[in-house]
Amino acid sequence: MTGKRMHLETAVIHKGYDSAGHQDSLVTPLYQTSTYSFANAEQGEDRFAGRCEGNIYSRLGNPTVRVLEERMTEIEGGEGALAFGSGMAAVSAILIYLTKAGDHVLCSRGIYGCTYGLLGIMEEKYGITHDLVSMTTEQEVERAIRPETVCIYVETPINPTMELVDLEAVMAVARRRNLRVVVDNTFCSPYLQNPLRMGADFVLHSATKYLNGHGDVVGGILVGRDSEEMQHIRMTVQKDVGGIMSPFDAWLLLRGLKTLHVRMDRHVANAKTVLSFLEQQAMVEKIYYPYDDGHPQVRIAKQQMRQGGGLISFEISGGKKEAQAFLNALSLIKIAVSLGDAETLIQHPATMTHAVVPEEKRKAMGISDSLVRLSVGLEHPDDLIEDLTKAFEQVKPKLQEI
Repeated sequence: MTGKRMHLETAVIHKGYDSAGHQDSLVTPLYQTSTYSFANAEQGEDRFAGRCEGNIYSRLGNPTVRVLEERMTEIEGGEGALAFGSGMAAVSAILIYLTKAGDHVLCSRGIYGCTYGLLGIMEEKYGITHDLVSMTTEQEVERAIRPETVCIYVETPINPTMELVDLEAVMAVARRRNLRVVVDNTFCSPYLQNPLRMGADFVLHSATKYLNGHGDVVGGILVGRDSEEMQHIRMTVQKDVGGIMSPFDAWLLLRGLKTLHVRMDRHVANAKTVLSFLEQQAMVEKIYYPYDDGHPQVRIAKQQMRQGGGLISFEISGGKKEAQAFLNALSLIKIAVSLGDAETLIQHPATMTHAVVPEEKRKAMGISDSLVRLSVGLEHPDDLIEDLTKAFEQVKPKLQEI
């Protein structure tokens, strides 16, 4: 990609689309087709051989999906992007691409439960091992590298503990050791953090979350620094495994992306208000929010994130029983495991998103039975605080009985 990049606020609306090539339609059309016809047999041969550009089959490319991929390439500062049918399809594709039997993947201390499950499958079936380690300093990263390590896989902020990984330290070690770096940027979105611009090789998203923002799409995005390499992944792993995004989901994502910057500002503003409220609650024993002055890694957060995001995790007095009682006492805030929607959502990681992680390892990640994760939505913050207040008041008598 050459030339000056657009500002994100402009790119999410315009990049990758020229209405002149689509019957002057202002909005990107939905090309709801599985295959494409060729003018003649020779054209079909040339397209399959790569001698000429053009559509072949929607598993290999679709005009609506292509606009989304170009838009994501621009706003993440990459050189190519691939759209997948889910966030885990994107995770699976890049890990399959980067590893072979006997390799080792170095991971941040906490990762999404399904990513953890996938790594377990890869270890059991193919001997691809992994370690979960703290990555706050270069020394910590260096000590964990093995001769068979091929890539570093990072979440930051980590789900759901909001622990930060120092990306600058990770990139420094990766450059010295010639290792590839993959960053899951789902919690921040490209509006708050751009790991590729800090030196990562790949960045991925569960597009289901902030990119879409409306709770009606399941999708994944992978963006890379090398356009030729991304095309190679498209024509090998993505084509042959087949975890592609549907044209309709891409169309919905394009619509959602147009308001990403506006939504993220509101998510952050609401999160700050809710954070101030939670800090005053006696039943809240600990709060995890990247831009909270009490966060032990707030310096790192402000170094690599533009704002603190819309997610807050906190521990409630008691354990699983009390945490679940608190969730059950909410009415406006919905119990659901996603995030980044217009609706405020809350979940219990130990029994939901990270239930697959063995208890010992889960607790080593910092996920206690009393931890809950709150995805602050776009509602008026006063209504959210009223709902939270009622829930605390309802659970308080039960805690006093203990």
